Amino acid sequence: MKKHELKWGYTTGSCAAAATKCAVTLLLLGKKLYSVSLQTPKGIVLQLNTQCCHWQGQKTVCGIQKYSGDDPDVTNGIMIYAIAEKIEKGIIIDGGEGIGRVTKKGLQQSIGEPAINAVPRNMILQCVKEICILAHYHKGIAITIFAPEGAEIAKKTYNEKLGIVGGISILGTSGIVEPMSEKALLESIKVECNVKVANSNGNIILTFGNYGNDFLKKHYDIDIEQAVKMSNFIGDTIDYIKTLPIQSVLIVGHIGKMIKIAGGIMQTHSKYADCRMEIIGVHAAVAGADSKTVKSIMECITAEQALLLLKNHNQQIFQNTIQSIKEKLIYHIRHRMGEYVNCCVVVFSEKLGVLIQSENVEWFLEQYHNK
Repeated sequence: MKKHELKWGYTTGSCAAAATKCAVTLLLLGKKLYSVSLQTPKGIVLQLNTQCCHWQGQKTVCGIQKYSGDDPDVTNGIMIYAIAEKIEKGIIIDGGEGIGRVTKKGLQQSIGEPAINAVPRNMILQCVKEICILAHYHKGIAITIFAPEGAEIAKKTYNEKLGIVGGISILGTSGIVEPMSEKALLESIKVECNVKVANSNGNIILTFGNYGNDFLKKHYDIDIEQAVKMSNFIGDTIDYIKTLPIQSVLIVGHIGKMIKIAGGIMQTHSKYADCRMEIIGVHAAVAGADSKTVKSIMECITAEQALLLLKNHNQQIFQNTIQSIKEKLIYHIRHRMGEYVNCCVVVFSEKLGVLIQSENVEWFLEQYHNK
């Protein structure tokens, strides 16, 4: 690997899935694996070394060490283990020592469930099914994911604030940890912007990451290879692309990121600023929400949860709130971009779909598809 290239890592979700695959292989096939192959959602096949793989009575245990590459990640080096055991039917996935439990509404998992997010959970499930097929095994399997250092490491995360107690979360949407060294990442974003602009008709698409790319593909039939993932660097990216020969920019993002921009926050990483509930609460108050509703918004964990609460409370106030947010969001983007670039904006939510779409988005899409 060249010196200027950053090393990629793999997520806690990939560790949990790989440990599961190893443990179930020993349980059903009697084979002890010293390394395990794992297909990630990103399409990259990982070959991960096992740190342990052994029997524990009638159960099997396997451990994989987390590697974050050049990403500043507090979970780097943590051991993620999986215990596998036979049961009568079904596939059960649970969390043990060091895996957080959900205590508040608004997260991917229900209250009381282990903080193992949807993509890692599915990766674990697929690994179990794969080995069951190879072993011609038709009964059930129970998987318990645990991390002995998880409770201590979780103190360095936002888990407790989010309502996840007792340990870390098993995370990841792609299975891969992409390097996040700020200076290097920003330089790579600039290079990607250069390439996209040089090979376009003067239009560029910006997203924050995988959620935005998936939304583009599903709702607008846009090849995600055409979009630049700007991570949290909305302000720096805008500052750079306005120096390029572009006519229009389409910015697509989840409400959890875009709501910060409505407050003038142009670096969306949580270590710099949050204020999501405060921003939604103020716009809701301006739109006519009473103090009780605003207080309920302030107690929400996610922007999506806050908007769902508002929508269920009063449809008209919800619509007025979205309109108020839209005006401020577009104002801050256009103010940063300047008057010479046509700015198009789409804000979406997983449960509510498209929340905000600026009037010129249809024009942009027509330009894109007719290029």
